[in-house]
Amino acid sequence: MGWTANDIPDQTGRTAVVTGANSGIGYCAAKELARHGALVVLACRSEERGQAAADRLVAEVPEARAVFQRLDLGDLGSVRAFAEEFAGDRLDLLVNNAGVMALPYTQTADGFETQFGVNHLGHFALTGLLLPKLLATPGARVVSVSSGMHAIANVDLGDLNSERRYRRWIAYGRSKSANLLFVHELARQLETMGADLVAAAAHPGYAETNLQTAGAKMEGRKAAERVAVVGNRIIGQSAAAGALPTLYAATAPDVAPDSFIGPRFLGWRGAPNRSWRASWTKDDRAGEMLWTASEQQTGVTYKF
Repeated sequence: MGWTANDIPDQTGRTAVVTGANSGIGYCAAKELARHGALVVLACRSEERGQAAADRLVAEVPEARAVFQRLDLGDLGSVRAFAEEFAGDRLDLLVNNAGVMALPYTQTADGFETQFGVNHLGHFALTGLLLPKLLATPGARVVSVSSGMHAIANVDLGDLNSERRYRRWIAYGRSKSANLLFVHELARQLETMGADLVAAAAHPGYAETNLQTAGAKMEGRKAAERVAVVGNRIIGQSAAAGALPTLYAATAPDVAPDSFIGPRFLGWRGAPNRSWRASWTKDDRAGEMLWTASEQQTGVTYKF
């Protein structure tokens, strides 16, 4: 059977922020962290859906401590407001989970291609702004949720926002490679300074969530939406199962910096295990270049 949510260590006294926690693997991860004692902040774009998720979580786990705080990763002003309003002097866990997949070409509030802007730049800015609290908390962790689909495309450092040519799945793969490059560079910098903060990554395999249908819904492609729904039902594992790699990376005692945790069975489904990753996601030079570009685009400079 392998590692399950029952193996999560006691989280009492710990504070966690989970982005995109109103549904899917984000909600399942937040619920299990709260079930095991953590105070969980559900960081979501929609106030209505985020508050409803927090209320639902407390109804399902009466002893849980869960609160909603608005965060729109596609708007750097919202990211800054979230960090400024975040209460408390410590943060034990930041789960960079929220994401979008295979959308038609759109831009964020700040003019970035949406998949790169939300999946990478928004989380890059959020992590940097919350870094002082993470560094002040012994044993803290940052977990970024990538995807096995990172393997279809490396980051194009000369065209980060797909301005020359946009292909929805390639843009998604690049954003997920960016997640892994970010974790790699963050882990390298933390090791250099001897910080007591672990940066790791995870992916859910094929989990049944609304991520697969979002792009088709936006464009009114009914046939594609139906195919995604059928695929979810036949192939996908549950969102709760898909959340296990994230929960393992967030709480298991043996997680090393720059780990990539995914489902055991061919990276598709099953209990959490070390996962294969493309070699380009551990390229020091590319990590440095992406980091510099991300600081320039977001205006967020990390202070270690």
